[in-house]
Amino acid sequence: MFMKKPPQMNRRVALQNLSAGSLLALGLWPSAARAEGRGDSFRFLVINDTHYLSEACGEWLAGVVRQMKKEKAEFCLHAGDLTEFGQQKHLGAVREVFQGLGLPFHPVIGNHDYATPTDRKGYEQAFPQRINYHFENGGWQFVGLDSSDGQNYEKTKIQPATFAWLDDHLKKLDQKKPTAIVTHFPLGEGVTYRPKNADDLLDRFREFNLQAVFSGHFHGFTERQRGGATLTTNRCCALKRANHDQTTEKGYFVCTARDGRITREFVEYKPA
Repeated sequence: MFMKKPPQMNRRVALQNLSAGSLLALGLWPSAARAEGRGDSFRFLVINDTHYLSEACGEWLAGVVRQMKKEKAEFCLHAGDLTEFGQQKHLGAVREVFQGLGLPFHPVIGNHDYATPTDRKGYEQAFPQRINYHFENGGWQFVGLDSSDGQNYEKTKIQPATFAWLDDHLKKLDQKKPTAIVTHFPLGEGVTYRPKNADDLLDRFREFNLQAVFSGHFHGFTERQRGGATLTTNRCCALKRANHDQTTEKGYFVCTARDGRITREFVEYKPA
């Protein structure tokens, strides 16, 4: 019996109608073909889930910073949960420790950086203008985004304020420049604790030369390849918290941006 072939969806229709997850699965993510911008070569650091809660944690992080200073990086990203309880004095202590790097420090807020389900004043005072923001380095665009839902840690949704910020600010960025995102909650498909509307956020970057997404919250290494972008989480770098994937190493990424791509290396922190 003769069967008619189902109609094929062309690229233009797909881009208009499919979600980010569907586009990526089909290999139609626009950034995969937009690697026109290359940017300069430089190194940077990415750390997550430091969960400061005591002076002992401060001593631990001071050791981490001393080790990080050997990497000759240009700046440091922090993918959230700087503290355990969101207390202003703890957030201030973390800020002071990372000032020891002598580098620009770019954090995003995590669920543990709230003092109550709605109170994040301590974070905002310690790190002003570090809720939703972007900066450039070496011809690259870095976008820090609030993916939190108060103190909720699972079955979360990225809040409307973040999408409103994206809709207002992304039109001011260059779609051709290589771009990286940092969030607290993971955006990689199928990763534990991924927000329910993560695809809605990724949709905003369809036409961008997106190369990397760095996230935390899940204390373990995960990697998802989506179009031209690599989406990762990493082990935590906390004295008092363990990894969710049962690994014991604590550390951070040392990343190199070169020729429009990012490579990374996990560096374990080994206290003296």
